[in-house]
Amino acid sequence: MNEQLASTWEILDAAHRALRTVVNGVGPDDWERPTPCAQWNVTQVLQHAAGDQRGFAAMITGSGFPSYDPFAPDGHLHGEDPAAFAEDGMRAAAAAWATIAHDAADAPTPLPQGRLAPRIGAGACALDAAVHAWDIAAATGQPSPLTPELARDLLAVAREIVEPLRQWGAYAAVVPAAAGDDEVAALLRYLGRDPSWAA
Repeated sequence: MNEQLASTWEILDAAHRALRTVVNGVGPDDWERPTPCAQWNVTQVLQHAAGDQRGFAAMITGSGFPSYDPFAPDGHLHGEDPAAFAEDGMRAAAAAWATIAHDAADAPTPLPQGRLAPRIGAGACALDAAVHAWDIAAATGQPSPLTPELARDLLAVAREIVEPLRQWGAYAAVVPAAAGDDEVAALLRYLGRDPSWAA
């Protein structure tokens, strides 16, 4: 797989690196483990994350939408290699966002908000990949793949888009801050996640 495929959007490339690293670190017996997404196991989170990357790409290109509902993943990859499955979604998103100029007026997204400023749209695509990378890492005992820099950039995007999505049910309520929170913890709490969650 070509891991050098870049989107021209650093926030998205960094999120893809996080998701790629975590998926490659999942053990063969870990795919049915519970995750911070209460109704989903690791495989279902992967399906959702990869499907969302395809959805963002397809809104730009007009084709290649996921063949399943990313919000109702069945937990079965039907023989596909998990890393390749994730990579296909990330490559589609990276290629699509590479066609969006940084100074464009707006860009299409699959979010209820519709078209957004490109930096917000690319950031939203990155946010989805990165937070689910953390979900998978937490579920499988891996280190957090989120750097303070990436978390800080993602939180700025999240504050632009999350509240309408939270009302729709895509994110849980904000988890109250705690002493000693860093940038990563602040992002996770804003997205309705407990930074200390463990399977």
